[in-house]
Amino acid sequence: MSQTYQDILYGVQERVATITLNRPAKRNALGLNTVSELCHALERAAEDDDVRVIVLTGAGKIFCAGGDLSQMGAGGESGSVPRRSFVDLNKAFTKLGKPTIASVNGHALAGGLGLVVACDLALAADHAKFGTPEINVGIWPMMIMANIFRNVGRKDGMRLILTGERVDAAEARRIGLINEAIPAADLEQRTLELARTLSQKSPVAMRLGLNAFYDTQDSPFSDALQHLEGQLMAVLSTEDAQEGLMAFMQKRPPEFKGR
Repeated sequence: MSQTYQDILYGVQERVATITLNRPAKRNALGLNTVSELCHALERAAEDDDVRVIVLTGAGKIFCAGGDLSQMGAGGESGSVPRRSFVDLNKAFTKLGKPTIASVNGHALAGGLGLVVACDLALAADHAKFGTPEINVGIWPMMIMANIFRNVGRKDGMRLILTGERVDAAEARRIGLINEAIPAADLEQRTLELARTLSQKSPVAMRLGLNAFYDTQDSPFSDALQHLEGQLMAVLSTEDAQEGLMAFMQKRPPEFKGR
């Protein structure tokens, strides 16, 4: 799935696909084409057997300032890839079968915060700010609200949405928007360390586990248990599970093949 992008950068190194929002002059705002390219890049990484982890970050000083207001309600075709919507983008994160890390190099606001909470894990520079300022311009963060409340409690989520205030990285960590707040100079290295750690895990266990998580996150408890029982049998039947158990018994690192 080779592709040249206009609004993002895409690269793969050491089993890690890095997708970089690359509109720094626009504060990496999410235009129609940007959203479409992100969908394409995520699906590209999902289909690449050489990729085990996906990192999402931003170029320049801002992670993402949110939707491109100049394009709100705009029609027409997007530029470099087939047109996709923000709904498609949010759904794409749940169908990758590979872990995603948001490496938040600067402010993540509105739709930018939506990208952070859509990822499985999030690391942030300690100077980054987070918020949903939509209410300040007479808008409500409809599309990202579903993921916000899958990450934080009701009171903290409603405080962000109703006030439009920004919180710093330490507060974002406290309420569950991110996993770690890190000195900016160390963010890239810490992201790489985490990505390398994840890349060494069984890719088939990751795929089955992540798919099971997203398949059951809205299911009634009893239905979820029944589905997960079948998925446990599926993961136990893999070669990687057998290798992992054998390696544990033999006190050696496992050699996972993704089967």
